Amino acid sequence: MSRRPPFAEWLSQTNDVTRTFLAAGGMADVINLGGGLPEPSTYPAADLARLAHQAVEEHPEDSLNYAPIEGMTALRDLIAKRFSKGPLRVGRGNVLITTGGMQALDLLGKIFADPDSAIAAQSPTYLGALDAWRPRHPVYRPMRLNANDLDAEAALDGARFAYTVPNFSNPTGELVDVTTRRKLVEAARATGTPLVEDDPYGALFYDGPPLPRMLELDAENEGEGEGDYDGPVIYLGSLSKELAPGLRIGWVIAAPEVIGALVLAKQGTDLATSSLSQRIALDALEDGVIERNLPATLDTYRERRSALCAALEAHLSEWFTWEEPVGGMFVWITAKDPRIDTDRLLSAGLDCGVCISPGSVFDPEGTDRRSVRLNFTANPPEVLEKGVERLARAVRGLIA
Repeated sequence: MSRRPPFAEWLSQTNDVTRTFLAAGGMADVINLGGGLPEPSTYPAADLARLAHQAVEEHPEDSLNYAPIEGMTALRDLIAKRFSKGPLRVGRGNVLITTGGMQALDLLGKIFADPDSAIAAQSPTYLGALDAWRPRHPVYRPMRLNANDLDAEAALDGARFAYTVPNFSNPTGELVDVTTRRKLVEAARATGTPLVEDDPYGALFYDGPPLPRMLELDAENEGEGEGDYDGPVIYLGSLSKELAPGLRIGWVIAAPEVIGALVLAKQGTDLATSSLSQRIALDALEDGVIERNLPATLDTYRERRSALCAALEAHLSEWFTWEEPVGGMFVWITAKDPRIDTDRLLSAGLDCGVCISPGSVFDPEGTDRRSVRLNFTANPPEVLEKGVERLARAVRGLIA
């Protein structure tokens, strides 16, 4: 048998942490604090079952055929309508339906990133984004968004695009303040650099009202009556946290020129997002499923957030610092003790029956070995307590 050609070089540069924490769900007696998964009991299963049956029975041509590459027209129109408020005017030409938020990240890499081109990225950075862009071989320009010395214009100048998760960043759970959001929008306008606003957690505010999106702030620059949005912000949305991740429905809102480029990239990626999922999503949005379901979801997650932070205070405050997030899905803890290497803590934790996500995988340079991302949404309070107890046992073993 002839020797096969080698795989592409980028495959040798990937990490196995995502695979580890997704697999942890199937490991006997391992508590998974490392993933980023919602709580399945929050999914409106009865409503979605009814809507799935309705989609096939009443709309077979829509739900069982190929959809347009851009997405189902009625769904694009509905998303445009939901986001149009105040000076922000979103039209059908501003909207692309994607197969989850991850596809949007992949497509952005395809249309903007070349080898050695710069991406200005909120730091630490979402692991899924780093994975999506790894085949493009970019270089990263880290941005600490809530730092007092942030020079947004210098950070964006010359970058192919800037990547941010302003609402409860993955991995840190950080909420970017309105002043910084305005600085980023102004910098995008001044430099011409596209500003990506990835917003999968924007509905998960537990304490206080939501902050304005950068997309909305930028529309103030265009003014009333100026036509559909044509600014530098590229907004990414998803139904994975508000409805159900299995639908794999996301969207991009951007200037029509950007949408056109993304459509060309999507054509060669999957041709079209599932028509059945789009039809179910359309009917769920029109039926008010999210509005009925979200309050109970927020109550569940708020309790779990508080339970995780209480467990951290009880068992890990000697070795770690953290801030309690006001929303999202994660708590970011940082070691006080230099003996704690969080890459090694991943293995030590698994030996003690708990899975975590070490900070190094969220760092493009892989040098952060003092931090850990912990998820609180996927486990009830008593399991979170037990998981933190196990993590404390792993820490003690590591520094002994």
